[in-house]
Amino acid sequence: MLRDITAPPDQVPQTAWEQIIMNAATAERFFGYEHAFTHPVTRGIVIFLVSALVLTPMIFMGLRRTVQIAAATYAELWARWRSWIWISMALIVPILLGAAWVITGVFMLSLLCYREYARATGIFREKMISLSVVLGICLISFAVIDNYPRLFFATPVLGIGLIAIVTIPQDCPKGFIQRVALGVMGYLFFGFSFGYLGLMTSDPLYRPLILLLLLGVEMNDVFAYCSGRLFGGRKLLPGTSPGKTVSGAIGAVVLTTCMMVITGHFFMFPGTPMDRWPMLIILGTGISVFGQFGDLLLSSIKRDIGIKDLGHLLPGHGGLLDRFDSLVIITPLYYHFLSLVLGPLGNGQAERIISGGPLP
Repeated sequence: MLRDITAPPDQVPQTAWEQIIMNAATAERFFGYEHAFTHPVTRGIVIFLVSALVLTPMIFMGLRRTVQIAAATYAELWARWRSWIWISMALIVPILLGAAWVITGVFMLSLLCYREYARATGIFREKMISLSVVLGICLISFAVIDNYPRLFFATPVLGIGLIAIVTIPQDCPKGFIQRVALGVMGYLFFGFSFGYLGLMTSDPLYRPLILLLLLGVEMNDVFAYCSGRLFGGRKLLPGTSPGKTVSGAIGAVVLTTCMMVITGHFFMFPGTPMDRWPMLIILGTGISVFGQFGDLLLSSIKRDIGIKDLGHLLPGHGGLLDRFDSLVIITPLYYHFLSLVLGPLGNGQAERIISGGPLP
């Protein structure tokens, strides 16, 4: 952008790049960790998670002494606990360190999840499509770092268009629909959808917002498992996910909604437009229902291709996608629902901090 050198200094338009150098709030958002525990939700969730990880081995040992547990089941429980330590560190540490680390972590998560998906479905053999997906994920990450929402929301159209045309010059129309559909699905679910986690970092309250979502989807899984084991009964969708029951799904909805209503009313959203019972109930119910649909979506993919897990990176859990599948659908809905009720997340923050567009 060219400056008007005849204008007074206080009227010279600034670029967003110039503003970020002088904007302490933006620097704090990207790299600051001194105030990571300022918000009570951040403190509460971190304390809860650390306490759970510390107490879990004691619970395991107590169960082993009082309840008959098969050796294989006992070994699997310990494997899950060890995996949860690594998962918790990978989730919590970047969020506490700053937005730059979150964006980097989301970028790596998208690439690794797409890799698992591509290997499971065989789309990795289509080099040009996979390259297009990777380029699309890079563009999404750039839009997030640049804090350029208009570019971010344009990435689905740009990415899908690229995926659709890259194999046309190969002059091999047989299987075209299948390979393009697989590429588009991988790009939207594991690139664009996960990208919303990075986009949330544009808001000063990104730490509690992201942690609240992660707590909701993970506890939703726990509530579904415990309710299903406690009440049993009819299978939910036996052809898709044989282990899930109707009682587990209902229990998860009820308990997750109660948890989100209490947390939202007393700690996260007091005094805001979200602090109304209908809004909090919609939020909690949405996280539970669409979190379960994300799980079922990946289960449908696995049943279609005849595999149990999409990877083996996390002992006791399977692959990354087996652990983060609940986020696939709910993450964009969570972002847009909060933006609809509270106003656009990140509104007022410096935009286009790399591309250097003019400030409004």
